[in-house]
Amino acid sequence: MSDPVQQLKPLPLLVICGPTASGKTALAIELSRHFDLEVVSADSRQVYRGLDIGTAKATAEERRQVPHHLIDVVNADEEFSVADFIRLASDAVEQIHGRGRLPAVVGGTGLYIKGLTEGLLSAPSGDGIVREELLALEREQGSGTLYRRLGEIDPPLAARLPPGDLLRIVRALEVYELSGRRLSEYQQEHAFEERPYDTLKIALAPEREILYQRINQRVEQMFSEGLLDEVRQLLDKGYSPELKAMRTIGYRESILHLQGRLSQDEAIALIQRDSRRYAKRQLTWFRRDNSIISVDSFSESAKIHKFIDHFMQRTRSGHGQDPF
Repeated sequence: MSDPVQQLKPLPLLVICGPTASGKTALAIELSRHFDLEVVSADSRQVYRGLDIGTAKATAEERRQVPHHLIDVVNADEEFSVADFIRLASDAVEQIHGRGRLPAVVGGTGLYIKGLTEGLLSAPSGDGIVREELLALEREQGSGTLYRRLGEIDPPLAARLPPGDLLRIVRALEVYELSGRRLSEYQQEHAFEERPYDTLKIALAPEREILYQRINQRVEQMFSEGLLDEVRQLLDKGYSPELKAMRTIGYRESILHLQGRLSQDEAIALIQRDSRRYAKRQLTWFRRDNSIISVDSFSESAKIHKFIDHFMQRTRSGHGQDPF
């Protein structure tokens, strides 16, 4: 009879993250030859049906090799939030464990991964009116006004934020206006909450020059595979160019080309540039997470196997039932 205390321990979860074009899907396929796993996609664009080439979804053959979840979840004109992802991904993870397999969360949307593995902060959600009032105050009274105000209201948080990080400063003041509590208090409480999963997080971080070369090649490949035809079909179905899904990298530039506002070469160059900038932001996000182990893609696959082997051995010894 298994120990009920052991059964209450967090479920094991593998995370493969990293910037666009770093080889996450290819690594997951390679790992599936050695470990019995299923993939839970953590990509904020792959949830949309019809956005296939421009989001670099796993091919039909790759999905036959390894089951993929949270791909093609909603239509391009439907809303999909971080909370929606956490709910659906949590269900998928439990079902994968129920089949005796290892769930592997694979993707580059850092907020999705953070929300799933750490939970959402219980602070109030944003309020557009309050936010605009705060920004107006900054404009009227000068740069640094809101940072000084944050220093009076929430000194611990102000000490951690650069004075120019207006986005986070406004968010902190917004929380205080809506709840009367400091954001640092919410963060401190959240830090002590029990985590839902026992995670092994591995990030692919190729050298910058190699990564940018891959991005450039991928964009060219997307056009040769029919990205423009894909975008035409979406527009023909009545999807507005102003939709959130249609304004993402690759789609917005393709639409501008189809509207005659960019040449194809200009659209390709713009997608390559914006994708490189996005990859840089992704790398910065994942570097902030001290629990992530960074590796250089397939050149360190043997090391990755050892990490997973050790992780599986440790989690097996900590659970009443063998989850793999």
